[in-house]
Amino acid sequence: MSDAETATKPLNFDIHQVKNLIPHRYPFLMIDGMKDVVLGKSAVGIKNVSVNEPHFEGHFPDKPIMPGVLIVEAMAQTASAMVVETLQIQNDDPLVYFMSMDRTKFRKLVQPGDQLELHVSVLRHRGKVWKFWGEGKVNGEIVAETEFTAMIIMPEDR
Repeated sequence: MSDAETATKPLNFDIHQVKNLIPHRYPFLMIDGMKDVVLGKSAVGIKNVSVNEPHFEGHFPDKPIMPGVLIVEAMAQTASAMVVETLQIQNDDPLVYFMSMDRTKFRKLVQPGDQLELHVSVLRHRGKVWKFWGEGKVNGEIVAETEFTAMIIMPEDR
């Protein structure tokens, strides 16, 4: 395989690599891994939705449904991990904060037993600010979509 092929081959990250890239932990770590990561461009986060997650106790006890805001949070965590790996700043203790969400729609329910794929792609970035398009999919069907903006904050900026 040539250097060019190696450089463009999509990457996959297991849960240990994800935890090395973003600071989130249980119960707020929303992704279990990532696949098809093209640095600086796109990534697909994987969320295995389990009935044992704490939000299902109240949302809703008799019909557990993953809250839409947590689906968008999972998209943001996928994007954050991709950006941190792209910039190679994981050892610099970065945080990535939401700035805005636009054109957000929730189309179908996400329930325990589903595997949620979080497709994110970079629309543009300038300096510390990155804009993304995200789609959540279950079995290839879009369940949620949004355009969102995030900012990278380094320790010296906090």
